[in-house]
Amino acid sequence: MKKSLLFSFVFLLSLFAKDENKIIVAGPFASVSHPIMHMIENDALKDLNKKIEFKLWKNPDELKAMILNSNIDFIALPTNVASNLYNKGVDLKLLNVSVWGILAMISRDANLKTLKDFKGKEIAIPFRADMPDIIFQELTKKYGLDPKKDFKIQYVTNPIDAMQMLILRRVDHALLAEPAISIALRKTDSFPIKIVAPELYRSVDLQEEWGKLFNTKSKVPQAGIAYLGNTKGKEELINRFLQEYEKSLAWYKQNPQKAATLVVKTLPMLEEKGLADSIKYVKLESISAFEAKEDLEFFFTILKNSNAKLIGGNLPNENLYYNSN
Repeated sequence: MKKSLLFSFVFLLSLFAKDENKIIVAGPFASVSHPIMHMIENDALKDLNKKIEFKLWKNPDELKAMILNSNIDFIALPTNVASNLYNKGVDLKLLNVSVWGILAMISRDANLKTLKDFKGKEIAIPFRADMPDIIFQELTKKYGLDPKKDFKIQYVTNPIDAMQMLILRRVDHALLAEPAISIALRKTDSFPIKIVAPELYRSVDLQEEWGKLFNTKSKVPQAGIAYLGNTKGKEELINRFLQEYEKSLAWYKQNPQKAATLVVKTLPMLEEKGLADSIKYVKLESISAFEAKEDLEFFFTILKNSNAKLIGGNLPNENLYYNSN
């Protein structure tokens, strides 16, 4: 009886044991995740005897649940979420920042040139209190506006919902991240949607507004890759992952049509032609978190002064930033 119980216990443990030859990478359907599809296609870590598997998270709550309950190795996420989790005790290292510009307004009005011009208007914004909303609020406050009083904000659960509201004429303006902007523009210019859909325009680039209003570069360290768990003894794997991610990011930028075809196989909720269009509008560059520390701390300081909860209370200490040297 004891032997059979022991066997059952060992069997159950084996079901939940981590496959050491598999690397699990979690990410959203946003651009930060797309180079990972190319890494999987090319079996980028085969010489290390590691297979890469991608897991999609659809909203911040799913992301947090995955971190707490899954055997995730690497995770693509907004930089402020990395800070927040780290400050709350999650064993996490931010490895790089690869998304520096992805947010813009999309509008039925071609004459709106700055965020100030949207005063009094109804705007759909996905992910309340997350990256799109955070950037919008900081910029409008810098203009001397109250984001809660000076705009009629309709918060939605994801960018696809905001895009649908635009297409169905339920709102005239939305804050979206690429590729949702390019997909919306493609959809509204296609038959039969064109019969009912409004004419839409690519409007204010939020990164340009950021550079102008904060007197800095027109880019914001918005998203990157983090490693979950202790990095000691994992340096070879982590450094190779970063090298391969950087190579795949370069391929993604240089081959928009092929990249879109590849990504849509894994993320069919995206539209291929719109995704291909979007790649030239996204500021993508893989910079190590250690090298990007100054830009990250500038960003985090602004968030801390506005709402410290967004970064987990305080500026994260230097142990958040992975140093490959």
